Amino acid sequence: MAEKVCWLCGRNGTADPLDEHHIFGGAYRRKSEKYGLKVYLCHHDCHIFGRRAAHNNRETMEQLKRYGQKLAMERNNWTVEDFCREFGKNYLPDNELVELQAEPEENSFRLIDDVKLAY
Repeated sequence: MAEKVCWLCGRNGTADPLDEHHIFGGAYRRKSEKYGLKVYLCHHDCHIFGRRAAHNNRETMEQLKRYGQKLAMERNNWTVEDFCREFGKNYLPDNELVELQAEPEENSFRLIDDVKLAY
């Protein structure tokens, strides 16, 4: 949560104050806090009452949970199984899992099999 702007609309909170929203609530709220899985949302329009508000729109909540899972997996170098152990289930569809697995880690080594190197 480095930049203080609304995750959903990008506004800075001058017209509608920003709230901290725990991506995974309920039984996982403390884990959201522990792992920094929070976003800022405009209180009225994007957090509570708006048409697309996180507490008012299933699609927005699902987007947040996918974002939170990707963030947790990247920050902690977790597999899907690691994430599920902490947060109970996988929120990512197969196509997003493939994308995550295809991205090489920054500053990491890659094994090259059956390649002839020219010296």
